[in-house]
Amino acid sequence: MTAADPVATVSVPDQPTVQTALRLAGRAPSFHNTQPWYWVFDGHRLHLYADSYRTLSTADPHGRQQLISCGAVLHHARTAFAALGWHADPLRLPDPYRPGYLAVVDFRPWPDPPAGVVRRAHAITERYSERRPMRAPGDFDATMLSLRRLARPHRVEVDVLEEKARPQLAAISEQTAAAHREDQFHQQELMCWAEHFDDSEGFAETSLISADEASRTHAGHPFPTAPQSVHHRALTDAARLVVLSCAADNPDEWPAVGEALSAILLECASTGLSTCALTHLTESRIARAAIAVLLPHALFPQVVVRIGVAPVAHTRSARTSRRRLSDCLEIRTTPIGE
Repeated sequence: MTAADPVATVSVPDQPTVQTALRLAGRAPSFHNTQPWYWVFDGHRLHLYADSYRTLSTADPHGRQQLISCGAVLHHARTAFAALGWHADPLRLPDPYRPGYLAVVDFRPWPDPPAGVVRRAHAITERYSERRPMRAPGDFDATMLSLRRLARPHRVEVDVLEEKARPQLAAISEQTAAAHREDQFHQQELMCWAEHFDDSEGFAETSLISADEASRTHAGHPFPTAPQSVHHRALTDAARLVVLSCAADNPDEWPAVGEALSAILLECASTGLSTCALTHLTESRIARAAIAVLLPHALFPQVVVRIGVAPVAHTRSARTSRRRLSDCLEIRTTPIGE
């Protein structure tokens, strides 16, 4: 059933609808494109779990980035289901004794979802991480109003950093990169994902940027670089930098940050803006504390996002690959708990 159906005749989406929605949700961003989630559909409800086998023990020892990634896929899923005519109501962290059990989703028909939700659902396949230098976005004050409105239900604050903060972020980025260069295990873990070019996970080789382009984004992630780009070599990054913050720096808050991040990235993509989450800037508590000093409140920064206008169109071939749905979705015939 889709959003165009005039009358809902069933109370739960069928398997093809679930598969369609979750295949689309699989385009959600994740740390190093690990896609660290696992779904179970029991015919009545949808269950989301963190996949412990896809945790990065060195880069993400506390699972913070994993939980943010799982929050992003949950929001992507809810957005996709809405476009298919279903309201997905999540109960988050349903079992305190099972920290990897992140949400259980109930359904109810939603034949007329808001146009903005449908617009963001259509943007899921268009969104990608733009690592190249970008031009400044126009009318950013209006954009920020929309982003704050979308983040508010998730208890996440969105702040735009002033231009004078760029050198400080660049210094944090360099300090983080320097620490990582001396960490053999971290380098091995990064190479495992950044050079994992296949048809299911890791980065697409065409999504990497040249060393020259990386130097002009000031605070970009120190990924392996590609050969020199022939496009816009002189363009210096003018993307705006926004920070997503929450009230506490703990696992109860991190999935909600991912949900807000998903909403923000999709809203930007749906309005023609490009984005790139700078996850390395907030990997450590020390780095997060340094960014917190730049904010006008006492919340805890979790993600920094670049928002701007891409220098040239990005092709679909450059988008990072995704796992097969069968690798992260289990269909059961008996409701869980019965």
